[in-house]
Amino acid sequence: MTTKRDYYEILGVPKGASESDVQQAYRKLAVQYHPDRVPSEKKEEAREKFKEISEAYAVLCDAQKRRMYDQYGHVGIDGRYSQEDIFKGADFDSVFHDLGFGTGFESFFGDVFDFFGGSGGRKIRKRGPERGADIEIPVNITLNDSYNGAEKPISFYRTETCPTCNGSGTKQGTTKKTCPVCRGTGQQASSLGGFLTFTQPCNKCRGSGEIIDTPCATCAGRGKIKQPTSITVKIPKGVNSGTSIRVRSKGEAGERGGPPGDLYVVVRLEKNNMFDRDGDDLYTQTKIPFHTAAIGGDIDITSIKEQLKMKIPSGTQSGKVFRLKEKGMPNIHTGKSGDLYIKVLIDVPTKLSERQKELLREFAHLSE
Repeated sequence: MTTKRDYYEILGVPKGASESDVQQAYRKLAVQYHPDRVPSEKKEEAREKFKEISEAYAVLCDAQKRRMYDQYGHVGIDGRYSQEDIFKGADFDSVFHDLGFGTGFESFFGDVFDFFGGSGGRKIRKRGPERGADIEIPVNITLNDSYNGAEKPISFYRTETCPTCNGSGTKQGTTKKTCPVCRGTGQQASSLGGFLTFTQPCNKCRGSGEIIDTPCATCAGRGKIKQPTSITVKIPKGVNSGTSIRVRSKGEAGERGGPPGDLYVVVRLEKNNMFDRDGDDLYTQTKIPFHTAAIGGDIDITSIKEQLKMKIPSGTQSGKVFRLKEKGMPNIHTGKSGDLYIKVLIDVPTKLSERQKELLREFAHLSE
């Protein structure tokens, strides 16, 4: 990612420089990087440099933008202003008129900032079918749902093509008309002062290039209506939190007859009181009597699927972790199961009979 340089550094002025100082510094640099003053092999480099100094000038010569920049830096400018908005209100006209660049500079400026209108002509807005937007919906599942697979009913709202006008937005028997403001281009040119202009979506037709005099009563001219939708989503075995399940063509309706988007169901795995999950492996813990830890024996273990017997060797220490192969979760892609890890903790009894105490004393004596 390219990091922007400090605007003051770009123009070579101190942070407290006056507007006059900023303008003077910009004029000097503009002359230096004018295309007529650099060799042909350096024109591209000069173009980028010119764009950089012009942006710095546009911000620092505007009191409001300058305050925002001084307080928040580039984040404050980029987060509030579009590339076009940065240049609005900047007095380029007087700067370059005094330098005598004339129409030749106007052409160059239009090449550098391709979002400006003028000699470049207007862009025609694409008005063909457009695919609808995708929808993302979370769904909560249990660990058992993930292990066995499940089917989850989901209800949500989505836009669908209006059945009355078939997406045209017009009343039956009427048609759309070419926008009289932009003449079908979907774009309007606005002046920044002098020869500088920029284009933006037409306010009349909102960039479509067409207007509807008699809208459809069902959809009010939108061509789409909001409808409740209920579907059942199949949850495959092995899904984990963050897994996204794609349901084709269940997103928002397309524009101008375009296909609908897709629905993405994002899995959220609920916390399980018995098992912790890490990938396809499961982790749990169990208590064992201290005599089993000492002399060994079999204990009962509950896995995600069934009851199991696990052998405890003699001399097992508290905190020892055992692994049961392929007793974890199935992998969503391969179906192969992960492992189950059991941490054993020695359960020290809190109540002992006199006979038990006597035997333990004897054990302690023998151990000494």
